[in-house]
Amino acid sequence: MIRLQKYLANAGVCSRRAAEVLIRSGRVSIDGEIVTELGSKVDPYTNEIRVDKTRILWEKPLIYLLLNKPKGVLTTVRDPYGRTTVMDLLERIPGRVYPVGRLDKDSEGLLLLTNDGTLAHRLLHPSHKVSKTYHATVRGRPSKAVLDLLRQGVEIEGKMTLPCEMHVRETTRRSTVLKIVLKEGRKRQIRLMLNTVNHPIIRLIRIKMGPIGLGKLLPGKYRTLTAPEVESLKKAVELI
Repeated sequence: MIRLQKYLANAGVCSRRAAEVLIRSGRVSIDGEIVTELGSKVDPYTNEIRVDKTRILWEKPLIYLLLNKPKGVLTTVRDPYGRTTVMDLLERIPGRVYPVGRLDKDSEGLLLLTNDGTLAHRLLHPSHKVSKTYHATVRGRPSKAVLDLLRQGVEIEGKMTLPCEMHVRETTRRSTVLKIVLKEGRKRQIRLMLNTVNHPIIRLIRIKMGPIGLGKLLPGKYRTLTAPEVESLKKAVELI
């Protein structure tokens, strides 16, 4: 929420001082109601602001963030039970952002957040087949036959998964770390896939989405994507 006079100034209508004069003179409305109070606050993205019946649009800055989501944090804007969400990890962001897709509560790693709705929609739309890369630690040591089966596709919740890449990174006596590359994003897909072959997930980390990698970003930390990174995402979904 920001003061109405700041909204008008930032939208390029006039200076803040001139905006105060407009407000006092009854020429400004919020959601159809004339306001004359200088202390009035508005949400730039939900309220409709008009001056002399002309709607004043807010040019929102486009924000692109990369977050390393820790385990136990919800991928949602808010939670009715007061549990920690990814939004609680962000500070001083000059506008609202939204997660691009989901990582379930027990999963970790790369999560993009943005207010660029067009880009977010394309990144998630199945037609663009944007790849997502994970490191999955599973119980046991899947055989070559099991890995081949997973690569070809298995049935989960009544529907076959698309072919995927799957490689063994390391093994111990009791577990295996797999690198998995998907080009679809069904809910809890990797967990369900590994459950069908009796190798349940111990730990799941997303390390890459399309051309963007997690790198050395620490859990719970985030950063702004660089201009070349944003450009690479747009190229991946044919926006440029």
